[in-house]
Parts: sequence; C-alpha cells; structure tokens
Amino acid sequence: MINQETGQEAAAPASTADRLVFAAMRLFSEKGYGSTSVADILREAGANSGSLYHAFPTKQDLLLEVLRRYRDGIKPMLLAPAWEGVEDPIERIFALLARYRAALTDNDCVYGCPIGSLALELHEPDPSVRELLSVNFEGWVAAIRSCLDAARDRLPKGTDTRRLAQFVLTVMEGGVMQSRTHRSPEAFDAGVATLRDYLDRLRDAAKEKRP
Repeated sequence: MINQETGQEAAAPASTADRLVFAAMRLFSEKGYGSTSVADILREAGANSGSLYHAFPTKQDLLLEVLRRYRDGIKPMLLAPAWEGVEDPIERIFALLARYRAALTDNDCVYGCPIGSLALELHEPDPSVRELLSVNFEGWVAAIRSCLDAARDRLPKGTDTRRLAQFVLTVMEGGVMQSRTHRSPEAFDAGVATLRDYLDRLRDAAKEKRP
C-alpha cells in the first residue's frame, strides 16, 4: 500500500503489477502524469514492457488503478495514522492538516497532494478518470464531514457540514499549492490558522444562541 502523503510504498509490493502501480504513484506525484513516460515507469518498477501491457493495456489504465488505490487507501494510509490517539472530532481535522504540513516540510515544500495535482494537470480528463478523481475528493470531504457532524453541538444550528468540509478541502489544497510555489509552508499555515479562527467563531456563536 502507498503512503498518500509521500507517495512511498509502505511495504515491498508482492507482484509485478503492484510494483508498476507503486512506481506510477511515485512518479505521477513527483513529475506529473504527462511528464512520466512508460519507460520511466518500467525503469522505476524494474519490469519489462510485456509485464506492463499484460496488466495495464494503456497508460490510462494504469492511472485508473492508481486512483483506485488512493481511493481504497484513504482510511488505512491517511486517516488512521493522522487520527491515532486523537479523540476530539475538531482536533482530528487539524491533525489531518498537520499530516499534510509534515509532508510539505519533510520534502522542502515540493510535495503536492497527488489527487489535487492530477486534477489540476488533467483539466479535461476522460470521464472514467474524472469520476475517480471526484470519488477521491468526495472520500476526503466525507471524512471531514464526519468530524463536523460529530461536533454539531459546537456549531450553530443549521450549519451545512458538507459545505464546511468542502471549504476545509479548499484550504488544504490551496495551501499546498501556494506552499509548493513559494517553497515555504507560510501560506499553508496561514490558511490553517484562519480555518481554526473561523471554527472558533462558529463555536462561540453556537454558545451565544444556546438558552
């Protein structure tokens, strides 16, 4: 399984197909989909072209499998490590954001969210690719929404937790994009600090309206 923050595999893949997928994950994250050639993937995976085309007839088929792995890995490889030992639902949101910040600073702000990077690069993808990109974003939003739903008693009545979760995703993706551009986590930190201030204000507003 791949680590969604670093694009590095957590354990040695058992099959040639897995090696190809993990190599593609790493290269798509580092170089982008368009700049990664089939030869790059074969070299990184230590595989031959016959193995690739047997498992994945086209480069896009490999991309689709990469997106499926990210979709299936969000809980075990991203949420579970970020939320270990964190019980408060609001703090879980910030623990997840801290996970992304650590990935940024550990790689001199070169790291980019792989799904966000692919979505920006593939601005007119085929429907099957676009659907899986959408599913990945929806999985992230659903995870944040579950935290907000668990903290409803701290939010004003009628708060749209889905829209708020989408806003959190926007803070994360925008912060990562700007931090990569400036090679500094300053923009990411500013976005997270503003998000915390906003959630604190929602909490205070909810308190004022309680009888």
